[in-house]
Amino acid sequence: MKKSLGRTLIFSCFRAGLAQKVATLAVPLALLVSVAGCRTTNEDVNRWASTVQGPKKLVAVLTHDKYPIDLRVESGLALIRMKPRNGRRVGIEGSDDQAGLMASLAQMAPAERTILVSRLVPALEAEIKKPPPVVQGGQVAADPSVPYKDAAFALLKHEGGRLVPDDQLRRRLRDALSSWISVNFAQRFDDSSQMYSVKQMVGDLRSDAVRSLPNQMVPGAAKVEAMAELVADYGDPPTKLAASQRLVTIATETASEAWIRQKSPGVEAANKAAKLAPTADQFKQQLETYQEEELVRVFTSMKRVGGAPVVDYLLAFAQDGKQSPKKRAAALAALQGHLDRNSGKHADAVLAVAAAPDTPPQVLDVALQRAGEFPRPVVVSRLYALFDSKVWKVRWVAAELVLRMSDTSQLPEFFEHIGKVQGMAMTEPLRYGGLIAEMKGAMKPVDAVTPYISSSRPVPARLTALGYYFNRGTAADLPKVSHLASDTAKTPTCAKDDEGCEWTCKLDVDGKLEAKDVKTVGEFFDFCLKPAMEKRPAR
Repeated sequence: MKKSLGRTLIFSCFRAGLAQKVATLAVPLALLVSVAGCRTTNEDVNRWASTVQGPKKLVAVLTHDKYPIDLRVESGLALIRMKPRNGRRVGIEGSDDQAGLMASLAQMAPAERTILVSRLVPALEAEIKKPPPVVQGGQVAADPSVPYKDAAFALLKHEGGRLVPDDQLRRRLRDALSSWISVNFAQRFDDSSQMYSVKQMVGDLRSDAVRSLPNQMVPGAAKVEAMAELVADYGDPPTKLAASQRLVTIATETASEAWIRQKSPGVEAANKAAKLAPTADQFKQQLETYQEEELVRVFTSMKRVGGAPVVDYLLAFAQDGKQSPKKRAAALAALQGHLDRNSGKHADAVLAVAAAPDTPPQVLDVALQRAGEFPRPVVVSRLYALFDSKVWKVRWVAAELVLRMSDTSQLPEFFEHIGKVQGMAMTEPLRYGGLIAEMKGAMKPVDAVTPYISSSRPVPARLTALGYYFNRGTAADLPKVSHLASDTAKTPTCAKDDEGCEWTCKLDVDGKLEAKDVKTVGEFFDFCLKPAMEKRPAR
């Protein structure tokens, strides 16, 4: 080692104009090392950082105890700030044929390494905490703190943290890195020059690294989605609550008329640049679409973070009939997994959306999906209340939910409620019968529906029981239901012009399908049920 070091430093002395002092071959090699070592300066160290053999020389100074500690620390810092070579920070991580800072420190005796690391940490802290570069003319300059934070994180991670065993020094590095992440987050999150990405560091630093992120989650901020994701994955409860509150502020601003006014000039400028000349109505639609897209993005972040402020806001938004169906549906979708499953208040809010007669279909569907997240005891009575809706599709989806969360022992309760409904689309009993056929329970579905095919049962209940046979019955089962062929009870009717409420079946007449109106239970048997059962092979 000393021989190699002597040759390296002799070469440096020649380049510095000191050749005459080392020209005599009789001078012992150890003396040459001593003379050259004493002559090595900070200027040499900084110059080597940009030379081909720089890493080797800097490592030699860093690892040799003949050099003053200040010079060795400066050599370590020079290794850190070396520019990448072939995409690698060779000063920190080394190359295929040359050790870098981390490997060099790892090879030192623990006591010697501790001295060096204890001097490196304050220097790294100072560089990491320097303000980020100012954006000028829309251009972002390279962040000079990146190599220092990469080195700090490498010290914490290399060989399982063995390089920094002192808890106080580790805490100082963690605090510095956490602070670095929370400053200028958007630019640093996307900085591709890093050895370790922000997301990778947060995965190790965890809650410490995201505690300050909610402070940057403000209207108009970039990378809100990324901040929300990190807080959701690693934040502690207070941090998540703060993020939840911030997201509500952002959503409120984004959904406002003030947001529309603020964005109007930018949309207008974009139209001019694209040589578009929209009408006033078209321009208004552009802004509304833009607002809708941005708000849905905020809702996506809300879904990641959750929290009471988010839930309260989204429930209120979903109930606001003035909002577009897409936005209301997105608000309900963002509530997935965040509702209090034992809260009657939350269940009532969701089902209030479903029960409203003017709720658009896409909103209704998502509302009832959320209702399905509650335990049966919390929502079943509320779902049965929806059976009285004048909109058959509301009852249809509510009844599906009841069946999906029930077993065959609970079918009598279902048949009691379905038997009282006013108006029914033919889609309903057919769908209910299919769901009943899939139900679990001590009693088989076929046995559970048998009591309800009696002519003494209410027509809606009777038709629902027949829906089971429509989906599962075979020709062998026809004797069980053939008594209904003469049933003259009228099938239910819906409100006039109610879409999708027709009672018709297509019957094969002389090889051609012919639509037949179904006006009685007997006609339902003849035109719909019997043909379906005859075609199905016996099990």
